[in-house]
Amino acid sequence: MNNIRILTMQDLSCVGQCSLTVALPILSTFGIETCVLPTAVLSNHTMFKTWSYLDLTPEIPDIFKNWKGNGIKFDAFLLGYLGKPQLMDVAEMCFDEFSADGAPIIIDPVFADNGKLYANFDLNYVVAMRKLIKRADIILPNVTEACFLTDTQYQSDYDGIFIEKLAEKLSRLTDAKIIITGVEFGGNIAEFIYDKNKSEILWHELLPVKKHGTGDIFSSVFTANYLLKQGLHKSCDVAAKFVRDSISATGEEHFYGVNFEHILKKQ
Repeated sequence: MNNIRILTMQDLSCVGQCSLTVALPILSTFGIETCVLPTAVLSNHTMFKTWSYLDLTPEIPDIFKNWKGNGIKFDAFLLGYLGKPQLMDVAEMCFDEFSADGAPIIIDPVFADNGKLYANFDLNYVVAMRKLIKRADIILPNVTEACFLTDTQYQSDYDGIFIEKLAEKLSRLTDAKIIITGVEFGGNIAEFIYDKNKSEILWHELLPVKKHGTGDIFSSVFTANYLLKQGLHKSCDVAAKFVRDSISATGEEHFYGVNFEHILKKQ
């Protein structure tokens, strides 16, 4: 163990390789003590035809009460799929009550892709997320999320200038380091890293398939490496290659996630 205790706050899907069922094993395998705050329990993630949803928000005050009574603090936070705007306020309460000194806050917004909001989300969620990212040290939006957060018209056909302007707009909303993920043009895929007016684009091989849950895998591997002092560039590079290898290890019939476990056991 590296004496790092992280809290990851996101939903728990009983079936489907995403959110907590991805973050918990990945962060733990990298030697980080991983604690969880489930925001909801789903029968399966929302890429299936149907799903059930149990909101755990009413339980959170009792969880916080007991954490406070037991003197629990966290050295870092990773936020993913929250599900509703009210949980943004809950997240801020969590930061205020349970942060160890200097605990970094890493937020993957997880509310949109391919130019559209996910099912059951609306612009109220975007407004709430726009407020929450002010508390972040690092944010990991994809291109669509960056467009919604900055009130920018999404373009499926864009270039590096468009992405850099997106990052500059985001930097007016938050002091966080910005990593725009899933940047695709010229037949490649990249992360665009923006830190205090310094920018870098990190290119990777673009595989000809799309799989669910890869954003959650990226954020988990990135966070583990960043907390182990690997820096933004190295952490992005390791995370992107981990995602690529996980996709390559996954058969076509496996639609609800990727075989990240096969890659994780090599760590």
